[in-house]
Amino acid sequence: MVACCAFVLASCHTTAEKQSMHFFSLKYFFEQESIRLAKAKQHVDKSVSHNGSFERKNSFIQDWKNELNMFTESDINKPAWRDSYRVVEDSGRISYRALDSNLRTRSIVIKKDIAGKPTQIDIINKTHNLLYQSREHLRYVPDSIYSIDKKQHVILIGDNHYLVSGRLN
Repeated sequence: MVACCAFVLASCHTTAEKQSMHFFSLKYFFEQESIRLAKAKQHVDKSVSHNGSFERKNSFIQDWKNELNMFTESDINKPAWRDSYRVVEDSGRISYRALDSNLRTRSIVIKKDIAGKPTQIDIINKTHNLLYQSREHLRYVPDSIYSIDKKQHVILIGDNHYLVSGRLN
């Protein structure tokens, strides 16, 4: 009897989770990518630039979850945002555009192959207030490249430009 109740409760929880997933789940996708890349022991030719200062090295990424965290943080699957994005979908891509200019994640464009598997993900994030402005362009191409291009302006401190790109070997 206890096993039967546990099964019923677990299946209800799964159904509720599925119903709450209104958009493509960046969180789930990048969690799965982190696991897959860690198992593959993937090396990366990684470049990091800050205001023109440049560093490049070939390295082994030990914590893919942390490496792809900015992508995961751009997930828009929150109940409060259910009607906050305009969705345009066709056979080769799906795009989400924020309807409210105060939302951090402004757009997500996911290109897909014929089987529906993502082949490229582009994300634009923007943050602004009286003291700070930031714009991020994140790009991920599975088994190929990822990049994070971030520009920010902070009152009294000035401008910063960060560019992180990784080419998977």
